[in-house]
Amino acid sequence: MSGRSRRYGRVRAAGAALVLAGVLSVGGAVIGGATGAPEPVRTAPPAADPARLGAADLDRAVSALQDHLRSQPRDFTSWANLGTAYVEQARTDGAPSRYPQAERALSRSLGLRPGNDAALAARAGLAAARHDFTGALRDARAALTANPYNERALALRIDALVELGRYTQAERAAAEADARRPGIPVFTRYAYVLELRGDTKGAREVLNRGLASASSPPDRAYVATALGRLSWQRGAYERALGHYATALRAAPSYLPALEGRAAARAGTGDTAAAIGDLERVVRRAPLPGPLVALGELYEAKGREAAARRQYALVGAWTSLARASGVNTDLDTALAAADHGDRRAALTAARDEWRRRHTVHTADALAWALHVNGRDAEALAPARRATAHGLRDATLLYHRGVIEQETGHKSAAQRLLSAALDLNPRFSPLGSRDARERLTALRGEGS
Repeated sequence: MSGRSRRYGRVRAAGAALVLAGVLSVGGAVIGGATGAPEPVRTAPPAADPARLGAADLDRAVSALQDHLRSQPRDFTSWANLGTAYVEQARTDGAPSRYPQAERALSRSLGLRPGNDAALAARAGLAAARHDFTGALRDARAALTANPYNERALALRIDALVELGRYTQAERAAAEADARRPGIPVFTRYAYVLELRGDTKGAREVLNRGLASASSPPDRAYVATALGRLSWQRGAYERALGHYATALRAAPSYLPALEGRAAARAGTGDTAAAIGDLERVVRRAPLPGPLVALGELYEAKGREAAARRQYALVGAWTSLARASGVNTDLDTALAAADHGDRRAALTAARDEWRRRHTVHTADALAWALHVNGRDAEALAPARRATAHGLRDATLLYHRGVIEQETGHKSAAQRLLSAALDLNPRFSPLGSRDARERLTALRGEGS
């Protein structure tokens, strides 16, 4: 049995080797060349929030901000917007080299107007993108001190609390944000907080509320993709495909929807179409999540060499992301445990666990211990990962394997059954291994 698994979309970061190789420095002349001349400041005309734009509109917004700042280098609000836009570009096109550019833009904004909430909120977004969630929380709180109604800061405070494992505080922050600034960024965070505690119905209701209020194509794509992921997590693959179709009608090139559709198509057994979607994704943004997902689909089809090529790119991405200030320990632990250096996976998982105690870092630590043959140590974090209420087939599968390896056969059978009942094809390799293990356990009990 392989003992391998992978959760679609769980490895998160904003960078990739192939994209980075061809990316030119964007806006360097603007950031490095502003002189701070004492002419009157003319603020750029109001524009859409960079974090709410599609890729093409985002690129145009960056160009417009760069042009404006060449003539108005003391416009601190536009520097903050440019910093936000660079972070969003990194998220969209997989280029963490934009993070230093964002950092310089935000430093310029704060230098011109210390304590301005737009730059502080944007800096919280940059810290979150680099997986510095303590820094993200600090900056989000500072932005809210300056402006209690800053939507980005309200949303990022929720994100940071979730990623630090402070779930009760995150739920309170979500309720407060919903009271102050109800809208798409808050709805989607509120839904995830509800999902974490096992309230799938409540999460779906909040997301449907968000979809009904979405007025722009990027917002519709974002919320519909979240609904698709929620349906996929419950094994409702056809329903998930309907949500992803909604997302892709709104934004045909939206990569998270394409990645989600691949997972749903794999769930229905349409592996060829799933591979096609993921190949399209990694051509544009070869990030760890889709690289591993594509590699596992190749591996499940017996295409071992093609799978190895995808896994190798994860290591290249890790090196490049680290050079741009991204903490990659969780990404390393998740990918390397099954498809790389297992000892490196354990080191990374332990380092990440020291920084933050979430259900996902507990799961990563448990699985890294397991693949290193340390199942007795893995049992406690595996149980912790499933104790909060989140219903995730991968977490159930990982704990089921570890319970089996430590002699708790009844618990293993219950957990492996629960994983497959919840999401029968949660992973091309992991779900197959779960079925094999469950068959063996049932045979032992007969």
